[in-house]
Parts: sequence; structure tokens; C-alpha cells
Amino acid sequence: MTAAVATTPRTGSRAFRALLRSETRLFLRDTGNVVFVLGFPMILLIGMGFAIPGMRDAITDAPEPWYGLRPIDLFAPIMVCVAVATAGLSSLPAMLAGYRERGVLRRLSTTPMRPQSVLLAQLVVQAGAVLVGAVLALVAGALVFGIPGPVQPLLTAALVVPAVAAIFGIGLLIGGLAPKATTASGLGMLVYFPMLFFAGLWTPGPLMPDAVEAVARFTPLGAASQAMTDAWLVGDGMPWLQLAVMVTWAAVLSTVAARTFRWS
Repeated sequence: MTAAVATTPRTGSRAFRALLRSETRLFLRDTGNVVFVLGFPMILLIGMGFAIPGMRDAITDAPEPWYGLRPIDLFAPIMVCVAVATAGLSSLPAMLAGYRERGVLRRLSTTPMRPQSVLLAQLVVQAGAVLVGAVLALVAGALVFGIPGPVQPLLTAALVVPAVAAIFGIGLLIGGLAPKATTASGLGMLVYFPMLFFAGLWTPGPLMPDAVEAVARFTPLGAASQAMTDAWLVGDGMPWLQLAVMVTWAAVLSTVAARTFRWS
């Protein structure tokens, strides 16, 4: 009995690693995932830098700490938020709804590999995609435009965690209720673009009108963008309000998603 108990965790661990490898392969086989989730933030940043006039010119009509920076510099933390939103609102809900639509979750419920394991594996894969997409965009920005690194790199990296938790909460809620992958994808896109607006993709936070900035502060991706912008460009310490907003969104959305998630 002791030997059986001792080997069960290792067996479960091996099974989960195999599932994680399988989910990663499925993710990479989807050309849309690879291009959109991994490549879109990088392509968007480079395209904006070259296509929009004045993006590489120094800002001379704004106070410190924005004076002397270039508009393209302000988009570095925003691209991290784009990577989070692209995985959490586009890929994650569509994958989960697709599994339900094809009966994958229902069939897994009759095997030792519980459907919750697929859910966890998907979250790990999508979080990895966020990391890869953000790193590709930031490395490209540094190489092509000379975008500076964050003033507080550890804080910036730490703030990605609550941002992912909040946005993935939305993705789980959509993916847990949508009957089909196409429905989940459409609903995700309906949320995706307003989230990017509040994150400052059209007008970066420092240049955003005060009223819009105040509203954005209480949205999950807007709070993430403001917090990361402060940590990246200002370095004034922990943005407590934005952190509290992200944590609150994450807690509420994950709780609702867990209670409403449909396995079949």
C-alpha cells in the first residue's frame, strides 16, 4: 500500500507532463495561434513604429518623466498587455469551447485523466504563449527602435502575474459557457478591442484624456497597462490601486468562471 501511494503522485505527474506536451503541440500546430498569439504583439509594435508619423520623435510638449521619451517607448509595456489579452481573450476561450464542442472534456471525465487537467494544461500553455509573445515584441523593439528596458524590471515582471490572472478569468468565463469555438472566439473579440483601448493601444496612458484614464484605471487591462507603465518608465514603487483592481477582477472572474464552467 505504501509503494502504491508513493508511486501515484509520480504517475500523475508524468501523465500531466505528457498532457502538457500534447497541448503544446496542438497549440503550435495551429498557424493562427502561432501568428496571432506569439507574433502579433511584435508585428504590431514594429508596424506602428514605422507606419505612424512621429512615433520615433522625442516628446517635447509633456512634463517629466515623459519629456524626451519617444511615443514608441510608451508602447513597450502596452505590448505586454497586448500579449496577455491576445492569449487570454482569443486563444484560450476558443480552445476550451472547442474541446467541449468536440466532446473532449466529456470523454475525459470517464478516464483517470480528469478534465480539470486539460484546463490546467491549457492555462499553462497560454501563459507560456504570453511570455513568448511579450519577449519577442520587447526584444524586437529594443533591436529595431532602441526601446529602453524597464526602470523596475522585477516589479514589471511581477505585475504580469495579476494581469494574466484577471484577463484569463475573462477567457475562462467565456470559454466555460460558449457552446462553440466560433462563438467563444467572437465573444472574446468583442471584449478584446475595448480592453486594448483602455490599455492605451490607441492613446498611451500618459497621453490619454483624464476622463478616459480614470475609467481605464478600473478595467483589468487598463489597470495592468498603467501599473506596468509606471514600473517601466517612472519607477515610483508599487502601484497599489492598479494592483488591487487586477486582483479583485481576477478573484471575482475566476470564482464566477469556476461556478459556471460547463464540462459538456
